[in-house]
Amino acid sequence: MENLSIHDPPPQPGGQQVAGRAPQALGPAAPAPQPQQLPPQMFTTAAQLLDLTDKKLLICLRDGRKLTGILRSWDQFANLVLQSTIERVYATTSAPSDPQPKGLYAEKPHGIFLVRGENVLLLGEIDLDKDDDPLPGFERAEFPAVEKLAKERRAADKAKEAHKLKRLATLGFEGEHMGEILL
Repeated sequence: MENLSIHDPPPQPGGQQVAGRAPQALGPAAPAPQPQQLPPQMFTTAAQLLDLTDKKLLICLRDGRKLTGILRSWDQFANLVLQSTIERVYATTSAPSDPQPKGLYAEKPHGIFLVRGENVLLLGEIDLDKDDDPLPGFERAEFPAVEKLAKERRAADKAKEAHKLKRLATLGFEGEHMGEILL
């Protein structure tokens, strides 16, 4: 299979092109060049999931959850069926300015999990050699305690963002979804 990209020139009919000169036509006019076909790696549809079937994936959802599981099935809407799914929750306990974050993490097993395609923010294959290594600076803890810390951190971040939006509003700036609704 040829290694083609979008930027490659289309193949020339009747042979190779020589140093910028077009090949000489010996008979009737050559047929028009065929439109270039893209290699399968260029597709960004649910069909790309074919290569990831039966592999261990990390999936980040729109609500912030992070799931790890083996992709068993999918459909044209990119709805995913995961087996041996584990939800991982991280809670940082260090200051955001620290170069090496420190905190806690916990895992909650879910078994078979169905994820609606529109909720997938990011997914990628996991390197099985590094899968069991804990993140540097993070220690394993009980799920309810880590979940509580993570919720408190999100609430504090949300309050900080609301305060920032109020300050910007006093300067005449509008935040997202803060405009007037005209009926």
